Amino acid sequence: MGEEFQTVKVAVVQASPVLFDREATIEKTCRLIREVGDQGVNLVLFPEAFIPAYPRGLGFGAVVGSRSAAGRRTFERYWANAVQVPSPATEALGKAAREAGVYLAIGIIERDSRFSQGTLYCTLLYFSPNGELLGKHRKLKPTASERLIWGEGDGSTMPVFETTIGRIGGLICWENYMPLARMAMYGKGVEIYLAPTADHRETWQSTLRHIACEGRCFVLGCNQFVTKDMYPADLEGLDDLNELTEIMCRGGSAIISPFGEVLAGPLYDQEGILFADLDLAEIARGKFDFDVAGHYARPDVFQLVVNERPFHPVVTKNDE
Repeated sequence: MGEEFQTVKVAVVQASPVLFDREATIEKTCRLIREVGDQGVNLVLFPEAFIPAYPRGLGFGAVVGSRSAAGRRTFERYWANAVQVPSPATEALGKAAREAGVYLAIGIIERDSRFSQGTLYCTLLYFSPNGELLGKHRKLKPTASERLIWGEGDGSTMPVFETTIGRIGGLICWENYMPLARMAMYGKGVEIYLAPTADHRETWQSTLRHIACEGRCFVLGCNQFVTKDMYPADLEGLDDLNELTEIMCRGGSAIISPFGEVLAGPLYDQEGILFADLDLAEIARGKFDFDVAGHYARPDVFQLVVNERPFHPVVTKNDE
């Protein structure tokens, strides 16, 4: 008989968080997970930095050589609503995944709980249908002003998970412009590639389609839909938004086939959920003539070395 390929039903949730409110956003998230679970979905993806917010437009009171007291308080509020891993917040997400019977991937702002307990990371969490936290990916390189508020991940959180619905992994936002980071995913055989983002430009669609064709994988792109009036009225720094448009993030979520064909979306200017049935046999058909980490690679000319060791700022050594 040979290998039998399955069809996987996926959902991409384009929504807004309850900005700067971890508990309220988790409550909304769990409701949305139950909603897609009722549709017989196998995998659901939420956007980058969904809990508690992608703080678009905020300057945190910083310019070169100076920080303000008000900006520090804005960061304090962001920090206070970030997610520790593990914590009651991750337990609630795992429970929702278990009750819905879905694989769940969701962007959070992670608060370091091991070392300084101060640094925040832009992180993608993965949960199994039994509610287990499978692992996480920390964004390797925050972009531009994101570097002010987020730390950098390392190679120890670059997973591709072997699951009952295929190999799942991915990168966050502009990491997807890093050719070597993409190649690391391809080298692990990613089949369902997750690309949560904050980029709502139409040009982002070209990136999603390129990754799908390059990796011969399904690509799920997911973004938020956010307007100015969703920001808390008492948030310090709101004056930073005065000159910006009312729609802060248009969305642009989409689902792409291994041949670069758009299966759903792109969705703009509203909240919504995209669904698609992924025929995993398309991956094999696509690799007939192009396999970037296989027969189309030239390891005699090019090789990528990925350092997956964790890097810790403090290492203790006890002499015996």
